Amino acid sequence: MPTAGKVIKCKAAIAWEASKPLVVEEIEVAPPKAHEIRIKICASGICHTDDHALGAHMAGMKFPVILGHEGAGIVESVGEGVTCVKPGDHVIPLCSPMCMECKACMHPESNFCIKNDVGKNVGLMLDKTTRFTCKGKMIHNFMSSSTFTEYTVVDEFAIVKIDPKAPMDHVCLIGCGFSTGYGTAVNTAKVKPGSTCAVFGLGGIGMSAVMGCKVSGASRIIGIDINKRKFAKAKEFGCTDCLDPNDYDKPIHDVIVEMTDGGVDYSFECIGNTDVMVSTILASHGAYGSVNIIGVPDQHARLIVDPMWLLTGRSISGAFLGDYKAKESFPGLVKDAMSKKFNLGGLVTHKVSLENINKGFEYMRTGQCIRSVVEIAKP
Repeated sequence: MPTAGKVIKCKAAIAWEASKPLVVEEIEVAPPKAHEIRIKICASGICHTDDHALGAHMAGMKFPVILGHEGAGIVESVGEGVTCVKPGDHVIPLCSPMCMECKACMHPESNFCIKNDVGKNVGLMLDKTTRFTCKGKMIHNFMSSSTFTEYTVVDEFAIVKIDPKAPMDHVCLIGCGFSTGYGTAVNTAKVKPGSTCAVFGLGGIGMSAVMGCKVSGASRIIGIDINKRKFAKAKEFGCTDCLDPNDYDKPIHDVIVEMTDGGVDYSFECIGNTDVMVSTILASHGAYGSVNIIGVPDQHARLIVDPMWLLTGRSISGAFLGDYKAKESFPGLVKDAMSKKFNLGGLVTHKVSLENINKGFEYMRTGQCIRSVVEIAKP
């Protein structure tokens, strides 16, 4: 039966309240309004940001909500005026949408649209309503995408068309984790051939940063994590050295400074821990080190920086989604993944069904996975 223009009943994993397991429920997904698209979600990665939101560590989080922001799917129907995609197109929903009209979108060095919901957490469509209901209650969406559901609705500025031959369970990671880590190395830091790098945190984002450093030609890539089970995989992706801070009787940044004759050229914090951010700064060379903060900290966390760390020549940068203008760049990243420029599929170590999504969160929290992917529907 055709579903265009009709309410769709489907399954979704709902966070009814903070710090509680997700509950798979039957929801109603309304048809898209003008300049909106309804998507059948095929696969979605589970990102630490989802857990961050679930734990109410993000300011302004609203419940109940359908989390998930790292997905890939197929356009089911489009609202009036939509021109960028059509039913049947394979797409990635954008957790960092781009209107391509505002001052930030038009700036050559920015990808953070002023209409972005990141940091605001309004949890609604641009018209300040939602397309999700369950048991008579409105359900908020998350980061303009909400991918822990069989069907979602996004605004037209929050979607990009991709190659239909691309494997959904791999390219969904381009929606957040991979592009964030890889892009920060390639676009933000602009790692140079022959350079030295240190990557703090070897989860999905950290491993992606390692791949970005390798593709950029770094000669030495040091991975830092307290979970040694990740070291073999890290070396497959490009790490030349792997360090566990618990193995040393001095701060890990001092160890790295000694290893690299003064500190690395580029350092990356991929965890969201302010103490680790300090180590990431101090592990970089004091005269020219490039420090890149990627991890998202708790809403109440504050980073205290000694000005002398910067006055000697270091620089500190932040990056969101690897500084990619997603509407323009993601199709190319998908093609690069398909041509094996980098091992995107290698990040996927576990797969779970929507019904077992809480198991995927457990894999992440206990450090058993690099990335867990929720298989939701077949393309």
